[in-house]
Amino acid sequence: MGPGTLARAAALLSPLLLCSASLDLRGPSEIEGVWKGSVTLPCVYVPVQDFVQQTLTWTVVHDQSLGTVFRRDGSGDHILLSKYRDRVSVPKDTPGNVSLHILNLEMGDRGTYTCQVTWTASNNSLAVKEITMKVEVVRVAVTKPVIVAGERGLTVPAGARTSLSCVASGSPPISYRWFRSSPGGKARLLGHQAELVWDSAQPSDSGTYHCEAQGRAGAARQSDAVQLTVTDLPAAAVTPDSGVGHPGRNYTTQSVPSARLPLHLVILIAVGCGAVVFLLIFLIICIRKPKDAQVYEVKHHNSRAAASSVQECTGHYEEPICFTENNYVMEPIENKRSEEINAKQNEDDCVGKTQESEYEEGDNVGDPAVLYR
Repeated sequence: MGPGTLARAAALLSPLLLCSASLDLRGPSEIEGVWKGSVTLPCVYVPVQDFVQQTLTWTVVHDQSLGTVFRRDGSGDHILLSKYRDRVSVPKDTPGNVSLHILNLEMGDRGTYTCQVTWTASNNSLAVKEITMKVEVVRVAVTKPVIVAGERGLTVPAGARTSLSCVASGSPPISYRWFRSSPGGKARLLGHQAELVWDSAQPSDSGTYHCEAQGRAGAARQSDAVQLTVTDLPAAAVTPDSGVGHPGRNYTTQSVPSARLPLHLVILIAVGCGAVVFLLIFLIICIRKPKDAQVYEVKHHNSRAAASSVQECTGHYEEPICFTENNYVMEPIENKRSEEINAKQNEDDCVGKTQESEYEEGDNVGDPAVLYR
């Protein structure tokens, strides 16, 4: 073999030697899955320029038999073993990630799995890599369940929405049961759901609760009991969510938002109200009449009576000259009676004097001087 032949061979192999480290597949040698659960068998590489993935194959060996589980090539993805149909998948949108995802693991899925990838170089050469891992499927008994209370805890106001959740792990599926204990009596079964929900908790819902969890492997496990307390105070805000899982009760409540006025607005409103009250009191005092105010009425005086009380009576027959007009005088009510008495006395005096004059005139009837005047 001449130097030229060696140089050409080195030129052909150099791309493969340079990319061999980058195209290495990485994944664990052993992995464990839970019966009836799901598991991912990792198989990843770093993409290299000028190398295109040509094929991907996942094979399994169990019970001394070899089978192809999954194959990806230019025509698409293919699941070649019927027992894995609708249970396995490989990512498409992540370059370099060719991991196998298996759903609903069965005990027969245990075995040795091999991930093999083939690339085509720009010079039409091929590069092939593979890794192998052992898969175990185990039955996991359910763990002791734990009760998790809702956001409000184990003490909630009446009308609030609350819940209790039963949480456990193990081989799925896991079934749950809820019980309520009564003092001196047997626990009463409430339901078979994982979450116990009250849309509108009431004081009658207060009590001691516990749950049970059971998986496919092992016996049922019981949680510690918790005490739920519903106070008589109504909830300040309750969401109108619809209820699920409440035993024999389905309430719908409506939230009532609460709002508080700022302190300066409260002070301003109080000052304004005080000013209005003060103004009303002031107006009432101003409009109201004083208790000692004089009450006046219009009194009609006859001009003749007034003239007789003022003008001095004489012995002549001529009537005193009196005003013919009526005078209206504003007089206090409390002076009314005294003035009427005085007017009556004046009238009596005038009448008496007039009569006396007439009698004096009568005494001179026989006097001729008087007759012919």
